[in-house]
Amino acid sequence: MNPRKVHRSHLARLEDLPNVGPAMAADFRLLGIHTPDDLRGKDAWALYAKLCTRTGRRHDPCVIDVFLSVTSFMSGGKPLPWWHFTAERKRHMQSDHAPR
Repeated sequence: MNPRKVHRSHLARLEDLPNVGPAMAADFRLLGIHTPDDLRGKDAWALYAKLCTRTGRRHDPCVIDVFLSVTSFMSGGKPLPWWHFTAERKRHMQSDHAPR
C-alpha cells in the first residue's frame, strides 16, 4: 500500500502495510507471517535471509528496503516509502554484517 494511505487503526491484512502489495504479501506468507502483528519484533535482515533460503535464490536488495520499512513501521515508525531505507541498506551491506 502507498505509505500515504496507511492508517495504524486499519491493519487487518498484510496489504494494509506500507509498501506491501500482493507479491510482497505472498513472500511474507511464505515466511509464516500472515498478519501485520506477526511482524512485531522481526528483524528485516533475518527475514531477507530466510526468504532467500526458502526460495533458493537471492532476491533483489530492494526487498530488504521493504522489509526495513515494514519492520520500522511495526516498531512505531512512520509509514515511509521503501526507498527511504535504501541508504540504510547500503550502509549495512558495506559493513561486515551483511549477507553476501
